[in-house]
Amino acid sequence: MTNDPLNVRGVRPVSVVVLILLVAIELIVTIAMTWTHLSSSGRVVEASAIRTDSTLLVLGSLVHDGEPGDYVRGRLDTAAALFTTGRVDRIIDSGNGSAAAGDEPAVMRVYLEARGVSPEVIVDDPHGIDTDTSCRRAHDVYGVRRAVIVTQDFHLPRAIALCRRRGVDAVGVAADCDCPTWTLVRNHLRELLLAGPNALLAVVRPG
Repeated sequence: MTNDPLNVRGVRPVSVVVLILLVAIELIVTIAMTWTHLSSSGRVVEASAIRTDSTLLVLGSLVHDGEPGDYVRGRLDTAAALFTTGRVDRIIDSGNGSAAAGDEPAVMRVYLEARGVSPEVIVDDPHGIDTDTSCRRAHDVYGVRRAVIVTQDFHLPRAIALCRRRGVDAVGVAADCDCPTWTLVRNHLRELLLAGPNALLAVVRPG
């Protein structure tokens, strides 16, 4: 006969540990969702609402054989459309310049120029390896104090929150995406369960 009160009640210690982990995960996800929501509330705007001297921060994503993937193509199409309004002074293409699949900012530049964006308006940031780094470099390296972030809707709240944390007064315009439904579902879940909580780590860790 055991003296372990958990076994007396028919509850295994492993079950208790799993329950505690699940509660902790739920708490972290809830805190992350609350933080991103509060930080981005009212800051996702229509294209017609951006300022006349706007700097766009276009966040990179995978490229393939010199062509932008579905997600980044949607962001670039949105950026090009915003440029035609005459309200954009600068476009920062922020992505991984040494990715195995290709130089994201270089591909982004070529795509934008092919759609009528003036080359002198485009600034390439090849060290934007993640959203937080893109925001930090926009502020620290390129002197951005106010920006319009261009990315998909599931990504915008976190991107706005992180850029505001880095000192950039950020709003966002949602980019369309001609993407398979399953990838959209996957990215919404990833944002909820992984990317949001990871953003909290970016807030609490120094640097």
